[in-house]
Amino acid sequence: MAGRIRREDVESVRERARIEEVVGAHVTLRSAGVGSMKGLCPFHDEKSPSFHVRPQVGRYHCFGCGEGGDVIDFVMKVDGLGFTEAVEYLAGRVGIQLRYEDGGAPRPGEETGRRRRLVEAHAVAEEFFREQLLSPAAAAGRQFLAERGFDRAAAEQFGVGFAPQGWDALMRHLRGRGFTEAELVASGLVSQGQRGVYDRFRGRLVWPIREVTGETVGFGARKLFEDDGGPKYLNTPETPIYRKSHVLYGLDLAKREMQRERRVVVVEGYTDVMAMHLSGVGTAVATCGTAFGPEHARIVRRLLGDTGGSAGVQLASGTSVGGEVVFTFDGDAAGQKAALRAFGEDQSFAAQTFVAVERSGMDPCELRQAQGPDAVRALVAGRQPLFEFVIRSMLASYDLRTAEGRVAALRAAAPVVAGIRDAALRPEYTRMLAGWLGLEDLETVQRAVRQARPGQSAGRRPEDDGRRRAAGPGQAPEPPSPRVAAPDRRDPVAQIERTVLEVLLQHPQLVPAELDDLTSDAFVAPAYRAVHEAVVAAGGLVAGRAAVAAGGGAAAWVGAVLEQASEPLRPLVTELAVAPLPEDREEALAGYVRGVVMRLVEIGYTRHIAELRGRLQRMDAAVDPAAYQAAFAELVAVEGRRRTLRESA
Repeated sequence: MAGRIRREDVESVRERARIEEVVGAHVTLRSAGVGSMKGLCPFHDEKSPSFHVRPQVGRYHCFGCGEGGDVIDFVMKVDGLGFTEAVEYLAGRVGIQLRYEDGGAPRPGEETGRRRRLVEAHAVAEEFFREQLLSPAAAAGRQFLAERGFDRAAAEQFGVGFAPQGWDALMRHLRGRGFTEAELVASGLVSQGQRGVYDRFRGRLVWPIREVTGETVGFGARKLFEDDGGPKYLNTPETPIYRKSHVLYGLDLAKREMQRERRVVVVEGYTDVMAMHLSGVGTAVATCGTAFGPEHARIVRRLLGDTGGSAGVQLASGTSVGGEVVFTFDGDAAGQKAALRAFGEDQSFAAQTFVAVERSGMDPCELRQAQGPDAVRALVAGRQPLFEFVIRSMLASYDLRTAEGRVAALRAAAPVVAGIRDAALRPEYTRMLAGWLGLEDLETVQRAVRQARPGQSAGRRPEDDGRRRAAGPGQAPEPPSPRVAAPDRRDPVAQIERTVLEVLLQHPQLVPAELDDLTSDAFVAPAYRAVHEAVVAAGGLVAGRAAVAAGGGAAAWVGAVLEQASEPLRPLVTELAVAPLPEDREEALAGYVRGVVMRLVEIGYTRHIAELRGRLQRMDAAVDPAAYQAAFAELVAVEGRRRTLRESA
């Protein structure tokens, strides 16, 4: 396995991936003054734009929810990717060949160039399939969609296409576009047989399976003709770019709504996803030929957001997810087994996880056809907590009218309640279990739950489980890093300090040299003083000017300051580096920068003068005339500098 990406390559990605283009694919950006753009935040609901991007700095910040960072941070947040995945995605986008610390080679089978070729092959294939859906040969496919209430617009929205019945229609098309046989086999679009290669999908309706970034990496295909001896549904095999345990159908369409509503609805099929979205449930996704597993949970966790609290979705690791996960299953026995399997999957999800079951046995697609979109939305609205569903499903198989039945049911359900990781929920479900069993003796149920808890030792309190937050497998739980709060903007002095730091980070080449005369003591607000100390540690105004002169621009300068800032301080540095300035005229910017800086310099002089006058009042000129004269001379000099400053303003 390759090591971490070389730092210089990461920096190259940051420099070449233009943040306004990457963000612009998700947010409509408009000019917000000199070098600043703004739009509606993709991470929270808002009607007035508070999301700002400063391309020259290479960073973004939302003044509504506080999210901010560079282009890599944005891709990680909006697409739910890890750091390495985000860098690799951006590298492929801008054509950078990444190198890794161990061995200096890309991950086996995932070279940037090769991956890009396979993704391009899928893009061409998707276009081909979509065109074929309009052909006379695809009448059966169009009929299939129409019978389920999907018109042409719906097919286009979800990229549905048709694979011709011939053996090599797609292969010939792709070869005509310059793809080699080796590339086609590696892509999974064709299969290798004893007589050569042939199209994997033939005579089927196909759905594109996309990564969260929107890139198509595979297909799911549904049988249409009786003479097709293959399975009802056929998916792309495992390839260098497609792993069924790492993708969710519809995620590219659902991710924005998932982040906004902090909810994901997991359904069982492609048409169910379509029915959900067309009914107004835009958070629906589906697995691709496999059960919902740990990797799916990881993807969902990133998009919903880790909170570290107990009020979210509790993962097996102890990590909490802020939001809801709703599994939809048919109301028949098979659907109930699927719900139980979802619960038993190492408890990938627990608290704040729900089950939505259609009692008559219809799936969301059938429900939309039979009763309309309102019924689909009502299905999700009537969701039931997963714990409750699992426990009550267990109890339904026992005769609770008899003592023996109640005892047996208690023994079966107690381990489920004992397995609840949320310490606040466990006693609640213990009481609910007693009620469902019809047992008035709560202590009996509590004892059964305590005895069923695996690995419970006398030296560890149960409530401790709800306070632990694991950072990942094999890592010790850590609390999230605190953020440094920005001072109150109603404080006029603090506002001046803030504005000076904004121009110092954004336009160091315009800042007058007098700023270097100030020490960090010139900043009264502790948070702004800490930022100024990071600026000084990064080389001060001289380094900022040099970075701009060297062609690195403000982005390189802000990056240097961020390296010197503590982790809790970095969000504030980003906020200051992106904040829009009141002056939005290019020709007046230099004057504005000088004005705000000199205002802080004057405040510093005034503060110093007051300190010197106080010192003189406390001194006795007769006892130590030399010290008195030195302090007086310093006072005259500082007053002179302030007078000169005012005269030059």
